[in-house]
Order: sequence, then structure tokens, then C-alpha cells
Amino acid sequence: MTSSSLYQTLQNEKFVIAGPCVIESESMVMNLAEEIKRLTEDLNFKYIFKASFDKANRTSLSSYRGPGIDEGLKILQRVKDEFQLPITTDIHETYQAKPVSEVADILQIPAFLSRQTDLLVESAKTGKIVNIKKAQFLDGKDMIHPLNKVVESGNSQVILTERGSMFGLGNLVVDFRQLIDMKEFGYPVIMDVTHSTQKPSALGGKSGGDRKYAPYMAKLANSIGVNGFFFEVHQDPEKALSDGPNMIYLKDFREILQSIR
Repeated sequence: MTSSSLYQTLQNEKFVIAGPCVIESESMVMNLAEEIKRLTEDLNFKYIFKASFDKANRTSLSSYRGPGIDEGLKILQRVKDEFQLPITTDIHETYQAKPVSEVADILQIPAFLSRQTDLLVESAKTGKIVNIKKAQFLDGKDMIHPLNKVVESGNSQVILTERGSMFGLGNLVVDFRQLIDMKEFGYPVIMDVTHSTQKPSALGGKSGGDRKYAPYMAKLANSIGVNGFFFEVHQDPEKALSDGPNMIYLKDFREILQSIR
């Protein structure tokens, strides 16, 4: 599927981006991709697989970051080839845009980096879809500026993602007016269901969260009419190497998807 045809699909069909926070092993990633593909096909969602090869913004220097770009892209390419799935992953440096675009169909700009002009411009130059996650410190209306940086760099294939706002005290708040405001730009909008339940740095050297809120976040966003939903999913979140407290148990994922179908 070409980038333009995928983008057209995302504009017109309800879709799900899902996978583990970070690549922990090849076998774990392959199992998740297979299981989530089966679920989304059963429930008639367009599915994009997501996993990070490097979590460059972990709270602590000692936190697990991932296998790195070389090994990570090999694993993501295998997911793409074996399951015929579009791929998305996040980038943190301008030099990563080109090699990652050779595997990923969607380049994800992390929320903390959503105002980084050079990162947005290099992502735009790849010709791939660019998903910009709204910074925790930005109003939804202000996302017009990162969006325009990509569009004015020659790429109109942009998606915007809501993932909560931070007001201090180690918590995130979701103001659903932000989704409504971003929808008015005329580009696809995603609700990041699981990161919106996060509590940054709440567990000392790592982030906490509470996944029990995720189903409600999904239903509320669905009532607004978002285009897509972003979930981090894991076979056993309690043993996950990143973002465990806010990730969805794979065994619970079908019920959540059914509630927004």
C-alpha cells in the first residue's frame, strides 16, 4: 500500500494503532502483532502496528530503552513482511527520519519533541505520513503550528494525536475540547488512550499510570468522532520494560475494541 492510499484510508476508516511500548524481544513483538491483527480483523478496524526501537525520553538513565535502530528496524520489517501490516514507530533525531522511513509507513513525533522544527521538516521530506503527538504543554489550537511546519515542507499527510496535558503534580488531564479543536484543522485525529492515563515520573525513576481509565477514554473520544485510537498493549504489563502501568492487557483488548466498534 502506498503512503497516499494508506493516508486516504485513515481519513475514511476507523483505525487502531497498537503494540508494545518498546521492542523487548523479536518473539514478543511477533506474537503481539499476530494476536492484535486477528482481533482487529474480526472487528473490522484498519490496523497499524506500533513499537519503539528506542525510548530516548525515559525518566532514568538506567531504564530500558530498546534494541536500537538497526536491530529494531529489522524486527519491524519482519512484522511488516510476515503480517502485511503498516508500521509506525517514533523518531527522536533528524538523522533517523530517512532510514526509519524505509520501513515505517508513519513516522511518529514524540509529544516532547512536537515543536522541534528540524525533526518535523526532515520527517516531512520522507514523503511518509507524519503523526505529531500533541505536547503535554500545548493547547490543541496551537498544534496548527507543528502541523504547518510539515505541510509547508511539502507534505500534507499529517495526523495529530492527543495524549493529555500536564499541569504539574505528576499527573495528566485530558480535556476533550482539545480533540474537537484539532479536528477543525481538517486532518485525521487520534486519541492516545493509554498514554493519557500516564503519571509521568510517579514511580521514582519511571512513569506510573492507571490503565483502568483507558476504556472510558476510548469511549469518550469515540463519541467525539476521532479517526483513530492509539493503544499500548502487552501480554503481561506487570512485567513490561516500559510503560507497564498504563498498558492494556492483551486478554482485555477485544472487549475495549468492541466498545468503540
